[in-house]
Amino acid sequence: MSAAQKVLRRLFKRAEAARLRASDKPASLVMTGKRDGAEYQTLRTLPELEAFHAHITLAERAGAICVQRARHRGDGQDLERITVADLDALADFVGLQPLQAQIAQAQALLTPWRERFPVLEDVLATWRAGGRVRTHTAQAAGAIADAARVVAHCQQDPTRERSLRAESVRLFADSKYLETLTPWLDLIGSGQLQAHGALEKTHVWAALGLRKEPLPLLLAGTATLHLQYGELPLLRPWLGVPPESLHALQTPARCLLSIENLSSFHEAARLHDANTLLLYTGGMPSPAWRRAYDGILRCLPADARIYHWGDIDRGGFHIASVLAHSAQQAGRRLLPWRMSPGSLPTAIGSSAHRAAPDTLKAMCYWAERAGWPEIAQALRQQPLTLEQEHLDAELPGCARHDAARGASGDSGVVTRPAPAGVGE
Repeated sequence: MSAAQKVLRRLFKRAEAARLRASDKPASLVMTGKRDGAEYQTLRTLPELEAFHAHITLAERAGAICVQRARHRGDGQDLERITVADLDALADFVGLQPLQAQIAQAQALLTPWRERFPVLEDVLATWRAGGRVRTHTAQAAGAIADAARVVAHCQQDPTRERSLRAESVRLFADSKYLETLTPWLDLIGSGQLQAHGALEKTHVWAALGLRKEPLPLLLAGTATLHLQYGELPLLRPWLGVPPESLHALQTPARCLLSIENLSSFHEAARLHDANTLLLYTGGMPSPAWRRAYDGILRCLPADARIYHWGDIDRGGFHIASVLAHSAQQAGRRLLPWRMSPGSLPTAIGSSAHRAAPDTLKAMCYWAERAGWPEIAQALRQQPLTLEQEHLDAELPGCARHDAARGASGDSGVVTRPAPAGVGE
């Protein structure tokens, strides 16, 4: 990009800002100053000056700008001030689209989805005010409209999980295009103008029922499963079934513990306690998984304890907030299991990492959304992150823990001795 092009683009952006302020004064640049005319002031050779002046003259003849020259100095070609004469003409000349035109185009693209997804009203309002949505201007409207199409498609049948790339081919004839829409899938799916912390793309996809490969619903414990095509005892150490096939279950368990990570689920499944039913969430639970989860919750006794054990990090508490909402919808309260800094073994300290400020903020936000303000406070006092694989598996054993809940609000404080080498 030439020096003259840079100057004219700067003038265009200043004129756009003046239009947003409803200013009556035409935008201009003082070319004798070091701020507005930096590129012009650094020109040294005659060919450079001639090329700059020629480009400005072309813009002037196009009716885009008015130019004030130093008539009584040098050859009369030195530039003193450049002022916008016609913003639309300037936009055409520099190859940029005026904000009003961008907004009109964005509104046309998003209007079919605005009633269904109210967050789009906030998106358009932000752009009209000259702001950006997740660092993007109104030129992202096409991608957002595509994301709205994907979310609406997934919501048509939330009981089944879909292959991410197969759906991308089906909807866009491109196996990888859907993955590029991840920030906008989160915006549409969450209804939030801004993301709370860095996005974990697999969580965004799973929340819509999109996965790179289908995941079964893994269960461990003692139960009889009522499936779409018959009954099946829950085999040891665990059993996997399609989440949409589970209609109900019968179990003597008085505790339900959902576990975020697969290795921790397998370790917990080996412990086997008839009093505890285990579920593997597969990371962020999909709509189909949440539907099965709701069915399980409704089959448990009214006094059963519902727990979740996940990573002590941004994603772990986000997952917990989703499960807490599902539990609340079923008339239950989700309890944390070993997710508070106050419940961790002292020997595990070397495995934990100090949480960065933005990570801590997101963790506390999701912990509070999960209904765990005590854990949010504990995190502020001990800002750390820890993957659950660093902890040996423990089962709640509800009968033992009803009267032994920690001051932090986390139920991971146990009354029996911890495994060798690990102190609570």
